[in-house]
Amino acid sequence: MKLRWISILLTSLILVPTSSIFAQSTTDAAEKAASLRLQLLEVQDKEAELQERLLQLDEDLKPENIERSMAGFGSTRPEELRETRRRQLQIQKDSVATQLGLVATSRANLESAIAIADAEAYHQSAKGTSSATLDQFLMAPLSPLPKWATLLVLTLLPALGITGLVLVIRRLQRSR
Repeated sequence: MKLRWISILLTSLILVPTSSIFAQSTTDAAEKAASLRLQLLEVQDKEAELQERLLQLDEDLKPENIERSMAGFGSTRPEELRETRRRQLQIQKDSVATQLGLVATSRANLESAIAIADAEAYHQSAKGTSSATLDQFLMAPLSPLPKWATLLVLTLLPALGITGLVLVIRRLQRSR
């Protein structure tokens, strides 16, 4: 009876941690996708702000708006002031356009990364705790060893441990 309980306990100690690791890896992929979605929202907000700023600069670059903005300044050379203001606005516009291009590239990269993360999460959830996944998990730390040595280690060591445990339990039972 005790031997049965010990074997049940050992089996549960082996299987419970591996199942939680597989559930955790699926959760990690889903969390990664969610994190990427949050980043995408931030990038989209930044893109909208830059587009608004670009529209404002386009409006400010119109000759009548440049002239209106310079109306309060007295100068003997108003053309130079207007040209300076136009150059400043054009430099700002070029900078915003460059930032907008970078943000658009970042958005495209995030969208593709989200698609990849979603696919990975789907594949991980579809696999579940299949034997191939379990084999990959168990064999990953031993991958530098040849395949036959890995299989020997994975089958022989647990068998020896269980045999030793059974022998210790029998000796304890006989000594009583």
